[in-house]
Amino acid sequence: MRKQLEALIFELSSPGRKAFTLPGLDVPETDLPESYTRDQPNLPEVSELDFVRHYTHLSQMNFSIDTVFYPLGSCTMKYNPKVNERAASIEGLTHVHPLQPEATVQGSLELMYKLQEALKEISGFSAISLQPAAGAHGEFAGVLIMRAYHESRGDEKRTKILIPDSAHGTNPASSAMSGFSVVEIPSDERGNVDLEALKQECDSTVVGLMLTNPNTLGLFEEQVLEVCETIHACGGLVYGDGANLNALLGITKPADQGIDVMHFNLHKTFTTPHGGGGPGCGPVGVTEELAPFLPGPYSINEGDTYRLDMPEKSIGRLKSFCGNYGMFIRAYTYIRMMGPDGLRSVAENAVLNANYLKAKVSPFFPVAVDRTCMHEFVSHGDVPGTDVIALDVAKRLLDYGHHSPTNYFPLIVHDALMIEPTETESKETLDNFAEALEKIHQEAHEEPELLHSAPHITPVYRLDEATAARKPVLCYKG
Repeated sequence: MRKQLEALIFELSSPGRKAFTLPGLDVPETDLPESYTRDQPNLPEVSELDFVRHYTHLSQMNFSIDTVFYPLGSCTMKYNPKVNERAASIEGLTHVHPLQPEATVQGSLELMYKLQEALKEISGFSAISLQPAAGAHGEFAGVLIMRAYHESRGDEKRTKILIPDSAHGTNPASSAMSGFSVVEIPSDERGNVDLEALKQECDSTVVGLMLTNPNTLGLFEEQVLEVCETIHACGGLVYGDGANLNALLGITKPADQGIDVMHFNLHKTFTTPHGGGGPGCGPVGVTEELAPFLPGPYSINEGDTYRLDMPEKSIGRLKSFCGNYGMFIRAYTYIRMMGPDGLRSVAENAVLNANYLKAKVSPFFPVAVDRTCMHEFVSHGDVPGTDVIALDVAKRLLDYGHHSPTNYFPLIVHDALMIEPTETESKETLDNFAEALEKIHQEAHEEPELLHSAPHITPVYRLDEATAARKPVLCYKG
């Protein structure tokens, strides 16, 4: 690791310096009980200016969507409009408490209800719960709903879930956590679910299919109606992974394709923050038949008032209170500002940007399946005739001021680079990115060591990522 030029905040410490001043007491001073005290923690003593400069500098060392192009395929790293943050900071929304009487939080319940209604209109589903705290949490909710549905019918012999090899990686985990076995379904030469292989697995033990559409190759399932009909014919349900909804807004509704239950990623499609692992938000939508099993509570409208309700056969509460309410505000703000035509333009421009960039990049890094893509595409990241692999390309992109695309996913593509430009990027940004990849392709032949040792201008050089994951250093030890 490169030696840091800037001192760690502990090394800036000088006795007696303070970065804060507490207000004067407005109650009598008293000693704390011994049970409330502990040894003085080893904290740095720095001035406010040193403190602010240190953490501001650390924030500037990070790659972020506000500073650089972030084509992280499957993650939809689109720009989060600052108006969302302004709406989420409105005092009447931030100063409420989830345990207040419902009569005193009617505005908050109305916002939840209207967000549920908006997501219903966008997706075609009959009912929505905002409870799940993330996409994978929404997946888990969806699988539990499918399990509860079958159990309510006394159909307990259904023990397996079918998952295409082009699905998102969390799908098998959600299935296994729900107590089911997983059967992988291969893709055909055009990147679709292999329909014949699917039919061979369809029997009375099938809980359902977890379908990502568009899939992780960035391709729309050309036989989606027949796929869903095949699952329904054997009594199973179709779960839709809604992480790639950004490509479909205003163009097609998942429920119209035959999907029974689906989660939404508000932090992808609807511009709420990814948040470095949280707080996310993964609402789940269902058909009318599955509505009684939704997690709750959710908001319902009764004339001029709103209240929380728990569905009749609910799988239960998955999150404290109503979920990550701040994310509801941000997503609702975005949906209302965009309107129906604006949301459709999101999908149209996301697909246009992806196909434009694919055409620019594919001469140097060929796509895995040469079809018109949706919001993203997958290229082979290795360079034939050299020892340069996708990881080298990804690290070298940092030197050109671009975050790397998703690397080595989906697993069905050798040395994959999964590239998603989103609709928020300009043609100039896409041209600069394509030009950087062209230069990197040339460097792979002429100066491969540049790629093997990249990145060179970031705060640290290439890390030992395997060791970092297995033996992380989580605290300062001076």
